[in-house]
Amino acid sequence: VQLQASGGGLVQAGGYLRLSCVSSGHTFSNGAVAWFRQAPGKERTFVAAIRWPGNNTPYADFVKGRFTISRDNAKNTVYLQMNSLKPEDTAVYYCGARDRSTRPILSSLSLTATYDSWGQGTLVTVSS
Repeated sequence: VQLQASGGGLVQAGGYLRLSCVSSGHTFSNGAVAWFRQAPGKERTFVAAIRWPGNNTPYADFVKGRFTISRDNAKNTVYLQMNSLKPEDTAVYYCGARDRSTRPILSSLSLTATYDSWGQGTLVTVSS
């Protein structure tokens, strides 16, 4: 599976952006895609994930109520709608995809090791 992330940019605090993660290649019926982010000098941190079938969508506490992850099967695309952005949301955002025949357990969705493929990252900068 190959992933292409896009949609980042510069936005003022309180603004919004929508990130897209387009996948190509083979996709199993059981899968998951997640967004992680990495700020300069910090580790890659889980943001949100979507697991199917069932469309389970866990979120990191710091984005609950502000970010929404969704999936468009027809377009092989996962979106991350980010509202009420804060300067501390500034980071490179990466999407990761799991490409195996078994559905991952919910508790593993926040771990980078769960995912087999990664996009190149898209930079989000939120000014104060």
